[in-house]
Amino acid sequence: MRFSGFKVIKEALTGHKGWGPQWRNPEPKPHYDFIIIGGGGHGLATAYYLVKEFGQKNIAVIEKGWIGGGNVGRNTTIIRSNYLLDGNEPFYEFSLKLWEGLEQDFNYNAMVSQRGILNLIHSDAQRDAFTRRGNAMILNGADAVLLNAEEVRAEVPFLNFDDARFPIKGGLAQRRGGTVRHDAVAWGYARGADQRGVDIIQNCEVTGFRIENGVCKGIETSRGFIGANKVASAVAGSSSRLMSKAGMRLPMESHVLQAFVTEGLKPVIPGVITFGAGHFYVSQSDKGGLVFGGDIDGYNSYAQRGNLPTVEDVCESGMAIMPMIGRSRLLRSWGGIMDMSMDGSPIIDKTHIDGLYFNGGWCYGGFKATPASGWCYAHLLATDTPHKTAKAYRFDRFEHGYMIDEKGMGAQPNLH
Repeated sequence: MRFSGFKVIKEALTGHKGWGPQWRNPEPKPHYDFIIIGGGGHGLATAYYLVKEFGQKNIAVIEKGWIGGGNVGRNTTIIRSNYLLDGNEPFYEFSLKLWEGLEQDFNYNAMVSQRGILNLIHSDAQRDAFTRRGNAMILNGADAVLLNAEEVRAEVPFLNFDDARFPIKGGLAQRRGGTVRHDAVAWGYARGADQRGVDIIQNCEVTGFRIENGVCKGIETSRGFIGANKVASAVAGSSSRLMSKAGMRLPMESHVLQAFVTEGLKPVIPGVITFGAGHFYVSQSDKGGLVFGGDIDGYNSYAQRGNLPTVEDVCESGMAIMPMIGRSRLLRSWGGIMDMSMDGSPIIDKTHIDGLYFNGGWCYGGFKATPASGWCYAHLLATDTPHKTAKAYRFDRFEHGYMIDEKGMGAQPNLH
């Protein structure tokens, strides 16, 4: 089934009886060429591009829960490529370009909305830093506009410009940034992969790896052993726990990152706004709710829930730049498990075990990276060579001192 406006009209007039399941629910085969562990955005995108762009077949995605039940459905939906360092900016710009054509590519409405993102400036030193960042973005083919205080006021007049502690002196805008419907991304990639023959195995937990003479032969699961030529991990916050089953200790920690939604309000926030003097970012959903978040909870956890002190901290940051947010009611919150690497940047690489590959360490940037992560991981699996935009995302960068420390955003508490 292909979606179109005519199809929607037809179903509306015929009682919506023609809609069917978006993907199959097959039984696992004894052996696959590729097994991708993790049915989130990155795992599904990897399977999709393995078939579509690299012509591979006989692929399975193994998910211990259900599609859309992990971090891909637990985030604040922001997409952007406003990074500074050469190791990151080309990759995230590649991802943003894939977002721009994604819905047409997999014929699914992911609600990609390039409404723009604005990073606020609160000091002269921060203006200098954002000027440098904007220039780095432009040099890598992205868009960036430096705004003065009056230009920011013309776009978002409801902000607290005259706060004695955090006066707003300008902003760095990326007009092509914005938001995407998070779970629709998972559904779209799942549907596209399934249509191309990928087996999506839900409710199947990986309990171990079968490794013989340094070669990964497959995985042990709650539904039995499944063999594979290549096994690829893409399980985000559960990466350390999963890879420990292969005897690996990863350079990362798992932390909870909370997100929040208010009651529905009239349209007020035109795009995404981030607080430059604290960790706070906010946008407004199509239903009217303010969607916002802040810092990680600061302790190691695998629980998809947070704590009240962080709720208070995030709301205080929101109040500092837009006091009106204090009049809105908080409707719900949730927690995603962040796989925080030691330098705040991801890893897409082979492991020391033949046939076993790893994708993780996405910290705060996992959702926005989904298309490029899938493409680059598929490139690595299909060719055994890194994609040109992901060459810096290797395990050995910590050993050789090639860290990509974007903003001191790693797992160490002293960096926050």
